[in-house]
Amino acid sequence: MAAAGSAASRRELPFSKYQGIGNDFILVDNRHSSEPLVSQEEAARLCDRNFGVGGDGVIFLLPGAQGADYSMRIFNSDGSEPEMCGNGIRCLARFIADATNSQGTQTISISTLAGVMQAHMRADGQVRVDMGEPILAPALIPTLLPATSPEGAVVRAPLEVDGVTWQVTCVSMGNPHCITFSSSASPEGLDVASIDLHRIGPMFENHPAFPARTNTEFVEVISRNELRMRVWERGAGPTLACGTGTCALVVAAVLEGRAERSCLVHLPGGPLEIEWREEDNRIHMTGPADLVFAGTVVL
Repeated sequence: MAAAGSAASRRELPFSKYQGIGNDFILVDNRHSSEPLVSQEEAARLCDRNFGVGGDGVIFLLPGAQGADYSMRIFNSDGSEPEMCGNGIRCLARFIADATNSQGTQTISISTLAGVMQAHMRADGQVRVDMGEPILAPALIPTLLPATSPEGAVVRAPLEVDGVTWQVTCVSMGNPHCITFSSSASPEGLDVASIDLHRIGPMFENHPAFPARTNTEFVEVISRNELRMRVWERGAGPTLACGTGTCALVVAAVLEGRAERSCLVHLPGGPLEIEWREEDNRIHMTGPADLVFAGTVVL
């Protein structure tokens, strides 16, 4: 890949490309250093689908911290750094298993900016991740929308976007999510296929109600155990899948009385299984993660 700067200043970077139901990432083995090998500006160039490798983000496998086996950091395709990425952590777990030649079932602990996550490699090739407990307190999400439920959560709150009143529920999975199932224009429920994400997505992401910006999930209810979602990701735009968003929307669906705690969620890239366990309040996400190709890029 061509890059700015003189030939003498360029360096080669080995990488592997992984995808989890279409959410694709450039994985970098960074175990020898706690600092990422790639800057945020370089990450944005690498993610460019015309002039770079192409991807929704660059993920770094770092030495362990907080008592975990390994650590994870991720730079989005715009160079920003999110706290967590659900599909990304599944891809990282698969990358670790491949890099260490591990076979069969195992559990890997991974430190992230949202805390330590446990990834379980299943015998069928799927990766199950304990995503922890959802955060519902408005100040911790963060959102400036006031709590609307007796428990202090933002549930079915009105939010004006583009001249339409949307009913939104706000959840953090270590990163902020705004979930909507209906609006004044679609009071009976959304037809997610008809939503113009490129137009409406940035309006949600940069709405003043979200001081750290937000991811936004537009959700259609198929049944009490089956949902369909499209996502606008903070810092990445429309993607084929969002793991933390899928967890957040199941929480929102339960809080709004629309679904049970165990759901199959259909995303543009494929399905994810989500379970919000009542006994310990923790969310488990299960889905695939696969190697696409590996190579070396010149920075």
